[in-house]
Amino acid sequence: MQNNIASDNLKYYQEMDKENIQKFREVLATLPEFCKAYFRSIAENTAVRTRLGYAYDIRIFFEFLHETNSVLNKIDINDFKIEVLDMITRDDLEEYLEYVSLYDKNGKEFSNTENGKKRKIAAIRSMYNYFFKTDRIQTNAPSKINTPKSHEKAIIRLEPNEVKQMLDVVEDGNKLTKAQKKFHDKTKVRDTAIVTLLLGTGIRVSECVGLDIEDIDFNTNGIRIHRKGGNESIVYFGEEVEEALKAYLSQRNLIVANSGHEEALFLSLQNRRITVRAVENLVKKYASNVTTLKKITPHKLRSTFGTNLYNETGDIYLVADVLGHKDVNTTRKHYAAQSDANRRHAAKMVHLRNTDSTEDSDNYEDNSKHNDIFDL
Repeated sequence: MQNNIASDNLKYYQEMDKENIQKFREVLATLPEFCKAYFRSIAENTAVRTRLGYAYDIRIFFEFLHETNSVLNKIDINDFKIEVLDMITRDDLEEYLEYVSLYDKNGKEFSNTENGKKRKIAAIRSMYNYFFKTDRIQTNAPSKINTPKSHEKAIIRLEPNEVKQMLDVVEDGNKLTKAQKKFHDKTKVRDTAIVTLLLGTGIRVSECVGLDIEDIDFNTNGIRIHRKGGNESIVYFGEEVEEALKAYLSQRNLIVANSGHEEALFLSLQNRRITVRAVENLVKKYASNVTTLKKITPHKLRSTFGTNLYNETGDIYLVADVLGHKDVNTTRKHYAAQSDANRRHAAKMVHLRNTDSTEDSDNYEDNSKHNDIFDL
C-alpha cells in the first residue's frame, strides 16, 4: 500500500479530520507541556473535533490565568508547570466563568451564554479529573463548581405552511432580489435538492455536504452518511426527496468537478464540494423570504423534520434513531412536548364565564384521546 494517499481519494470526513488534526496540533503547541498527557488519555474515546474544542477551551482558561494572575503573567503559558493546577481555587474558577461571559482577544469581542460556559467548565473538569485520578495533583477545584444552569429554549422550526413557502421560493425565486436572481437560475435545482433533503431526512449540514454521488442508492431510496463520532449510517428518503435528487443529478452528471472533488454530490459554482457555510447562507437566504421572526438555519430544518416525524408517529425511539441521537433523552428533551396547535387548543378550552360545563368536559375527553403521545 502506498504511504502517501492522494487527498482527492480521501472521503470528505477524512479530509475534515485531517484538517482538524493539524489545527489541534497547532493549539496543543500553545498549551503547557503537561497537557499532552491528558489529550493522549482521551484520544481513543473522543473524535478529533472534540479534542480540538477542548483544546481551544483549555487555552482560554490558561490565557485567563496568564492575564489575571500576578505570578503567572511573568511566565509563558508553555512553561506553566502542573503545580499551577493546585494553585487554582473555586473563587478563581468562578471569576473565570464571569470572565468568559464577555472578553476581548486580539481586538475581537467574544461572549458565552450558559451553554458556552458549561462546555468550557466541562473541558477544565475533564482535564482536572485525569490529573487528580493519576495522582499528579492534590486538589480538584472544578469538582466544587456547580455546572451553569441552562435555560430551556423553545424549538425553532418551520410550520407546514412555511415549509411549502420556502420550497416555493427555492424553486421559483419569486421573492429574491435582482442580485440573488442572477445566480438562482444556475443553482435552483441544486438548492432545491439540498433544502428538500434537509427537510425530508433531518440529516446534519455536515452530513449533507459530505455526501458523495456513490452514497445515494435509488433502489432502496437510502443515503449513506457519516455520523458524528465516526459511525456510518443509512438514512432513507421519500418520493419528494427522490424527485429532487434525481433532478439535480441529471445536471450534476454533466459537470466536470475540480480535481479532488470529482465524487462530491453537491458542488459550488466553482465546481468544488459545497461548504457548510455556503449551505448555511443559502438556507438563510431562502428562509428570510418566508419568516423574519425566526432565525432559520440548517439545524432548524433538522428540528422541523424531527418535530414532524414525532407528531406523525409519536415514537420517540424512532425519531432518536433516524436523527442519530445516541441518547434518547436528548430526543425526548427536544421533541416530546406539546405542539403549538395543542397549546392553542388548550387555550380555547378555558372559559372565564359560565358555560355548559358538561359539554366542555365531553369535548375535553374526546380530544384527550389524541394526546396520549405527549405523556411520555
